[in-house]
Amino acid sequence: MRINRKDIGAFAVFAALILCFALLISGITGKESSRELQMVRDAVKNAALTCYAVEGTYPAELEYLQENYHLSYNKDRYIVYYDAFASNLMPDIKVAERGANEP
Repeated sequence: MRINRKDIGAFAVFAALILCFALLISGITGKESSRELQMVRDAVKNAALTCYAVEGTYPAELEYLQENYHLSYNKDRYIVYYDAFASNLMPDIKVAERGANEP
């Protein structure tokens, strides 16, 4: 079996198409993951703001929002860092995907 230039060119084009498709899928997945992180962060922030509007203070613990303001998120996939340093200041809220190094 003999390989000619046409076969090598066709293989190169096919490989390039596969690579482009893989990069496109990777980019879409990365954007979707970033959007989901922002949605979780926004949900925590909105629950904290609702609590502040209703009760006049920000809760000290994230669990309070889960129990009293029906906050829910996928705990198997995300880690929420909730640091309430004063009851009258917006807590520091960070969300990270499990397995990631930084929020």
